[in-house]
Amino acid sequence: MSNYTDRVIKIIAHQAVLEIEDVKETDTLEELGIDSLGLVESIFAIEEEFDITVPYNANDPAENDIDLTTVKAVADAVKNLVENGAK
Repeated sequence: MSNYTDRVIKIIAHQAVLEIEDVKETDTLEELGIDSLGLVESIFAIEEEFDITVPYNANDPAENDIDLTTVKAVADAVKNLVENGAK
């Protein structure tokens, strides 16, 4: 796993009140029990951890280019945003 994945898993585990080892890259956020409020809180935590802005409209997730369905997809999106200087 990449450093991005490890850090995202830590954030998601915290938000889902799970042990880090219980969160897998292939898990969906829904499977982990993260609802829409939990997703927003996770996004805030990710933005703070990585010093980025996640372009996400909670009212219309279909309008975003970011896949936030699985842990791996979130980690990949974070990596992309960090490497492309999303502030």
